[in-house]
Amino acid sequence: QVQLVESGGGSVQAGGSLRLSCAASRRISGPNEMGWYRQAPGKQRELVAVDNSGGSTNYADSVKGRFTISRDNAKNAVYLQMNSLKPEDTAVYYCNVEVFSLWTTTYWGQGTQVTVSS
Repeated sequence: QVQLVESGGGSVQAGGSLRLSCAASRRISGPNEMGWYRQAPGKQRELVAVDNSGGSTNYADSVKGRFTISRDNAKNAVYLQMNSLKPEDTAVYYCNVEVFSLWTTTYWGQGTQVTVSS
């Protein structure tokens, strides 16, 4: 079992920056993805960015060029640097880890609120 603990959310004005952090309780072994999803009120949870253990990253079109995902395997952590924030980025952001073996095991963090005011 893996516990994910997020930090770094908060309130910021449009154009500002925030950095989210997510620490896993243990080392993630084998092929995996670490990433971030978000859910705004009344909307479905959506992918923001993922980082594959093979070295590739994927971003939602809405955040490309503004957000950067990175990971530190030594610290079992994944980060999301969010720049040029917009009010539409307001959501609860969830850390996600998927471990690929014979089946896929998915872990979620508890979520951290990001609020961007205009």
